Amino acid sequence: MVTVAYGASFEKTIRKIRDGRVKNRVKQQIIRIVNDPTIGKPMRYGRKQTREVYIPPFRLSYCYDEQRDLLIFLDLYHKDRQ
Repeated sequence: MVTVAYGASFEKTIRKIRDGRVKNRVKQQIIRIVNDPTIGKPMRYGRKQTREVYIPPFRLSYCYDEQRDLLIFLDLYHKDRQ
């Protein structure tokens, strides 16, 4: 079973979301990621070892450590704020 952790900026951003539809889509993607942590796009260069999932207009960034079976949700940010 995957152990799930949340970064401080991720929790702060989730609390700020007012739109219920966006919040629901984020929850659905989190459930999909917990079930299969390799579905996200692997990042390169400075963000190596992380993955991203696109949830219009946001991107959900997470890190999956296979050895410890640990999934850490790092950040949810707007697509234009890369």
